[in-house]
Amino acid sequence: MKIVVGQGSCGIAAGANKVYDKLADQIKNNNLDIELASTGCIGMCYLEPILDVFEDDGSKTTLVNMDEDKIDAFFQDIIKNQKNNDHTIDEVDEEILSKQNRIALKNCGHINPESIDEYIEKDGYKAVEKALKTMSPDQVIEEIKISGLKGRGGAGFPTWFKWNAAKNSPGDKKYVVCNADEGDPGAFMDRSVLEGDPHKLIEGMIINGYAMGADEGIVYVRAEYPLAIKRLNHAINEAEKRGFLGNNIFGEDFNFSLRIKAGAGAFVCGEETALLESLQGERGMPRLKPPFPAQKGYWDKPTNINNVETFANVSSIILNGGKSFAELGTENSKGTKVFALTGKIKKGGLVEVPMGIPLRDVIYDIGGGIKEDKEFKAVQMGGPSGGCIPKELLDTTVDYESISKIGAIMGSGGMVVMDETTCMVDMARFFLDFTRKESCGKCIQCRLGTKRMLEILTRITEGEGKAGDIALLEELGGKIKEGSLCGLGQTAPNPVLSTIKYFRDEYESHIYDKKCPAKACKELLEYNILEDKCIGCGMCLRNCPVDAISGEKKAVHEIDQEKCIKCGKCYDTCKFSAINVG
Repeated sequence: MKIVVGQGSCGIAAGANKVYDKLADQIKNNNLDIELASTGCIGMCYLEPILDVFEDDGSKTTLVNMDEDKIDAFFQDIIKNQKNNDHTIDEVDEEILSKQNRIALKNCGHINPESIDEYIEKDGYKAVEKALKTMSPDQVIEEIKISGLKGRGGAGFPTWFKWNAAKNSPGDKKYVVCNADEGDPGAFMDRSVLEGDPHKLIEGMIINGYAMGADEGIVYVRAEYPLAIKRLNHAINEAEKRGFLGNNIFGEDFNFSLRIKAGAGAFVCGEETALLESLQGERGMPRLKPPFPAQKGYWDKPTNINNVETFANVSSIILNGGKSFAELGTENSKGTKVFALTGKIKKGGLVEVPMGIPLRDVIYDIGGGIKEDKEFKAVQMGGPSGGCIPKELLDTTVDYESISKIGAIMGSGGMVVMDETTCMVDMARFFLDFTRKESCGKCIQCRLGTKRMLEILTRITEGEGKAGDIALLEELGGKIKEGSLCGLGQTAPNPVLSTIKYFRDEYESHIYDKKCPAKACKELLEYNILEDKCIGCGMCLRNCPVDAISGEKKAVHEIDQEKCIKCGKCYDTCKFSAINVG
């Protein structure tokens, strides 16, 4: 028997390490012939901790939502040679994987990320061997072109074009850089690949190095990903020992080395030229383009930069042919895309689906719909640089062109789902607060414009909005988009502009009626006790932290609006629905 524990960051946060240790103790104490191993995140984060139990006959049982207390009962069943189906994964959850097309995530959750042998068993490094022994650099680039692979970091620029530009740029030294500075709130696609299948990234970077004539690669990964850095570093060391990195790879006249640079977590360093500045020890601030990194990048040498997911697709394209990848997706958006489903969704986690799938299918068919069966309101795509997509556009297909047309961007793949309780004005304020803090400050439009927009949004959510605020937000947003140097500044107003476009009535309600339709903005709320429902139990009175509630026992109580701090304690403690929030 073999037991595999999902130990990605999500699993560890849910207690997988404690489960693993308890399993190890039980195996040792009962002297059982059971192999214990680890794997990365399979994507179903809502079911963590997850165990895969492999019987000697090859059958597999998946146990979900395990904890230390359940392990004792689990081992009693093993000792008694019984099966307990209380915590096995159900058919609906199993179907979530069957509805996906996993290329970048193919091995995540299925192999030990710290075992190069398990990666090799899954055809690992065969694509490198094929490229080096049977293909010229031009043929490799042509295969990437046939695949239609576009950069998965957000811009959606054709990957082959960047590789070819770097190849054709003159220079005695060239670099491959992986952008693993995944800074969007709610995004964790790159992290999961690094934690669950680091060799797939390494293989993609080696092939890129061969195609463009680079002999050195750098992975720029945010320091907030310690587990990803640990496993990637282990994978690099293993690849070096096996000869997949170093000199004369596969006996051919090609050398390639790889190292890691831990970034300090600045959002702007997700922009490729700011990333290069940070790599060189400078403050992370964007450069003017042109020249582009393919011409003058790291230390002014030709450099190609792609993100983790982009590189993770390369080995499959080379091994199986670009045409097989291009068969998935749409005419202008080929292949698959990994998305991180977060927010008010029942089955949050990672999914990989073909381009062209409707948003509705991702959120309801794969994500299980909205928590507590509340009404879907919007989904934020592209993180702080993206836009909010309302329910009337839920049938929009997921591809670069369609998402762009409705005022959002694909981004790196974060999907933050919102329900009826989400205030869209406050959501715009949240994202703008993020981009304002993360602005590098190089451009006046971005540095001061985002601050002024945030001040207006804050006023609106606090009940101090005034006529003309919406027009002013639109004007400022337009100026920031026009005048900012880098893509991050140019897209910073997107959450505000898209919410104004699709949820203008909410802005107007905040400004003119001093009401928050979602009942989320604290300063615009008023708590009242309903006379026909209050029985005078005194629960609200006893729980009010500022003594704003008064009333005799078994008599209708009252709330003093002057004293009320709108904390919601009365609403939460009332068992008779006698508190009205308006």
